[in-house]
Amino acid sequence: MNKTPDYLPEYELLRQTLLLEAKAIERTAQLLSKESIAQMVNLFNLLIHTGGNLVFSGVGKSGLIGQKLASTFSSLGLPSYFLHPTEALHGDLGRVSKSDALVIISKSGTTEEIQKLLPFLPIPHEMIIGMIGEIPSPLASKASILFNCSVEREACLNNQAPTTSTLVTLSIGDALTVLYEQVAGISKEAFASNHPGGILGKSLRLHVRDLMIASQDVPTIAADTSRPFKDAILLMTENPLGICAIVSHADTHLKLLGIIVDGDIRRVLSARSLHENSNHSGDALDTPISKIMNTTPITIKASELAYKALELMEKRERQISVLPVVDDEDHFLGIIRLHDLLREGFLLKQKATTNNKNAPILTMANPYC
Repeated sequence: MNKTPDYLPEYELLRQTLLLEAKAIERTAQLLSKESIAQMVNLFNLLIHTGGNLVFSGVGKSGLIGQKLASTFSSLGLPSYFLHPTEALHGDLGRVSKSDALVIISKSGTTEEIQKLLPFLPIPHEMIIGMIGEIPSPLASKASILFNCSVEREACLNNQAPTTSTLVTLSIGDALTVLYEQVAGISKEAFASNHPGGILGKSLRLHVRDLMIASQDVPTIAADTSRPFKDAILLMTENPLGICAIVSHADTHLKLLGIIVDGDIRRVLSARSLHENSNHSGDALDTPISKIMNTTPITIKASELAYKALELMEKRERQISVLPVVDDEDHFLGIIRLHDLLREGFLLKQKATTNNKNAPILTMANPYC
């Protein structure tokens, strides 16, 4: 009769599983060979010099890990791909050259499909890396650079399904991608060039100048700050961008004198209502712009990365939704809005409410209000 595993309460089961896997990764770190790491550094430098590919091969779960690692290395600029050992024996060997390096991934170290493949590969022995779960083993002996992926037991209740072993193997692979990143000196800009469509790439590739609304499309009042406040309201109504820029002409450039935002309109109209109720004389709408505009607004350079604009808007006690854009000489170039950043996929960080810390909200208040 098969023995039924001892079952734990659900919370404790998950907790023990995570602790077991964390311990396995710690053990793997202790098993790392300095010699293997030094060999990998040399291999990475060689691939960078020759332009060779990093090829991954494995079967089953090991194959899936190989596909993930090939994708990660490619994202860092090292040409990589997954080679299925069976498909390779039926034509895919044509992709492989003697300047490539091969990473074998095998839990047992005896994967038959890989053993059949190795004699036909043009890759020299010194360019074969093994991520092997059983040492010694036939496949471990074929690797010039060896990483020990063995585990004391699987997290699986029956100690059968690859769980801890796949995590350990993936962790070693991820560590090697970080090693390559250091060896190759991968910059944020280089990483972004391989991710043009994702938010990672956008955050490192898009600049404020790419998203800003140019000054000619922004409501502006030139030079005369004695004009009444209602003139700014009319301009902002005709072109509702949430801001009116007050500028002066300096040669062929615009100098930003101040801004009026939607919050200023609400504040002035609210004060006007109070004055009327109190029988105060005068009309706030005729107040000179100079007495209402913010003469020290927060600005951002057009050359800054777009996510910096979001940080400026967000990292305040009361968030703002529009920023004037200036050049390195502080000439007014346009504006960038929170709306434009959100449309590109940038997201505000969530903050908890005071009543329920588990219920995140987005705060978008305007400090100019």
